[in-house]
Amino acid sequence: MATHGPPDVVTFGETMLSLRADGPVRLGSGWRSSIAGAESNVAIGLARLGHDVRWTGHVGGDEPGEFVLRTLRAEGVDVASAVREPAGGAPTGLILFEARLPSVTRVQYHRSGSAGAALAAGDVADAVPEGTRLVHLTGITPALGPGPRAAVDAAVARARAVGAVLSFDVNHRARLWTAEDASPVLSQLARAADIVIGSADELTLVGGIDALLAGGVREVVTKLGADGAAARSAGKQASAPGHRVTVVDTIGAGDAFTAGYLSAALDGLDLPGRLARGNACGAFAVAGEGDWEGLPTRDELSLLDVPDGEAVR
Repeated sequence: MATHGPPDVVTFGETMLSLRADGPVRLGSGWRSSIAGAESNVAIGLARLGHDVRWTGHVGGDEPGEFVLRTLRAEGVDVASAVREPAGGAPTGLILFEARLPSVTRVQYHRSGSAGAALAAGDVADAVPEGTRLVHLTGITPALGPGPRAAVDAAVARARAVGAVLSFDVNHRARLWTAEDASPVLSQLARAADIVIGSADELTLVGGIDALLAGGVREVVTKLGADGAAARSAGKQASAPGHRVTVVDTIGAGDAFTAGYLSAALDGLDLPGRLARGNACGAFAVAGEGDWEGLPTRDELSLLDVPDGEAVR
């Protein structure tokens, strides 16, 4: 959905060229290209659910960079504040997926020195205008370097300045930094947020649910994988089971859940309603291949209620 006024949601991060191998890489596999990035996955999920969403980041002045921007535009995500690096400069990052067992995917990153690390504090103010309802950040972006870390800090301040809700998905990536290095940075960001989302281990990394709520976080959401999710806010708590679907690919399921949860929050649903929409989006994500390709539109959410084997005519 194109943004004509202030966006509902603004998010910041790196989006990479994604290549999925159709067999063992060392034997000369073929590849399927797409794009991948936690923040852009969430942006696409929210756009498909009918929200105005803006993604801000840097891509290379190369064909993969154009592919990233073209794909996001095609999915209805506003990229007006995205930056293309000069041709011949820092390249668009690359991520490789290789399924080695039906339930095990090997992931390799080629993002050192990539354009995504050029994100800076100066990119923030114009990307988050007055009237923005929600700013979404993840723990991946500050791990990319001092510029992205400064951009995240600036986004926190800008969200406060324009009165936007701040959501934070912990998303600790051990290949980017150790838990010891990440914990103080991610804990500070989590304490600044209104909504914090993470796995049980990630929430422990940033101080735990009780400490976050005591420190002023409005709601804390725990992603439980196939078991669904749970949420707590001051005086309230809820949980919701996951949907039982045939799992094709688990990559991107957490981002899908986050998109659904934030969509329901924007719509004013209560905690059970937010969890239910998050779990529904997660179910769609794991039922198809790709980081974001299986994400549902709002009209498709009800398909999970259709009995197995029945055709929708």
